[in-house]
Amino acid sequence: MNYRERIRALREDNDYTQTQIANILNIGQRTYADYELGKTRIPVDALIKLAKFYDVDMNYICGLSGVRGRFPVG
Repeated sequence: MNYRERIRALREDNDYTQTQIANILNIGQRTYADYELGKTRIPVDALIKLAKFYDVDMNYICGLSGVRGRFPVG
């Protein structure tokens, strides 16, 4: 699973709309939709913000691991 699929799955599993997540990232809904569709690359800082928001490890949100670890505090 790649990061596009992972951010969509996390959003849907937590019952958020694209608009709600876009507001958290301070971007428009269309931009967020483009992240999920792979039309626009998601910036690293936005991935970090999403990992913190969902409390998941960066390797998980990036699709590098199937283990849904917690975001490291430190």
